[in-house]
Amino acid sequence: MMRFDILTIFPEAFESYFNTSIIKRAQAKKLLKINIFNLRKWTKDKHQTVDDRPYGGGAGMIFTLEPIFKALKDLKKHQKQVKTRVILFSLKGKKLTQKKLEQLKKYDRLILICPHYEGVDERVAKYLVDEEISIGDYILTGGELPAMILVDAITRLIPGAIKEDSLKEESFSSLLIKNLKLKIKNLYYEY
Repeated sequence: MMRFDILTIFPEAFESYFNTSIIKRAQAKKLLKINIFNLRKWTKDKHQTVDDRPYGGGAGMIFTLEPIFKALKDLKKHQKQVKTRVILFSLKGKKLTQKKLEQLKKYDRLILICPHYEGVDERVAKYLVDEEISIGDYILTGGELPAMILVDAITRLIPGAIKEDSLKEESFSSLLIKNLKLKIKNLYYEY
């Protein structure tokens, strides 16, 4: 069973999406497990503060190191033998591709950090995560949508989540693209 642990300050953003369609059925079949954690759980002040102004100035607020560090430490201590990858969604990250999804599918567990506001303390990216991933060259208000996209796309690749025939007919299959090009070429010659 593949496990997704999602760190966010907006856990309610995931509720309806992960409780419908293919993702819901895959969870019911125990093909995957999705845990959504409110990052504020790992704060120490009464306001549950997760952000602060960037050190050195600048506009906006960034997630601080401490709650992310505590969350990762807490999540990792229970499953040390599990093949885990920690991902931070960031515009600076590698672009999410089908090839990257195939690589990530091989992990037992993905911990997804969903930043908000102006991002995170740079030390998070440098010391706490295995990689940064971007879903495109545009700016979103947070990492919740990229997390949903990644979970959705990987779910489709888990055996039993969708019919095998559907996967074989996906457009990223090199054979399908080759056949499509051949059909287009033949169609062109008929006219």
